[in-house]
Amino acid sequence: MNNQKIYLTQEGIEDLKKEYAQLSKAKRPEILERLTQARNMGDLSENAEYTAAREELSFIDGRIDELEELLKKVVLIKEEEHKVNGKSVIQLGSKVVLHKDGKKEEFIVVGEWEANPTEKKISHESPLGKALIGKKVGERVEVEAPVGKIVYTIASVS
Repeated sequence: MNNQKIYLTQEGIEDLKKEYAQLSKAKRPEILERLTQARNMGDLSENAEYTAAREELSFIDGRIDELEELLKKVVLIKEEEHKVNGKSVIQLGSKVVLHKDGKKEEFIVVGEWEANPTEKKISHESPLGKALIGKKVGERVEVEAPVGKIVYTIASVS
């Protein structure tokens, strides 16, 4: 991983810390115990349990390393309101209500690691996220999508 910053909400940071704690304090010791028991069974060359435990330990160690790197690069998305000329401006962490063809859609603009379209969390790096950053209520944004150009009107920002 390079030195890029990882933008996360407080909830996203807590989720990474929980996963890290669960892997390092519960899952890894459990796998080490399985590995020890499997090693004590004898011939390691034909021991499927030993091989499986080693592979799982390798995977967990890799994920622990990845989480440690992520947590070093995390920048907290502060939920403070930015205003320009009395109007809220969309930024990381903003909750945005958009109008499209008479329908309302609500999104939260988050960092790419936290993005989850099913939860209406869009990355600031996505086409829609890029189009929204810095915009205010009442402005229109156009986004190129596979189905063509989509036009949104910003209804509210919080």
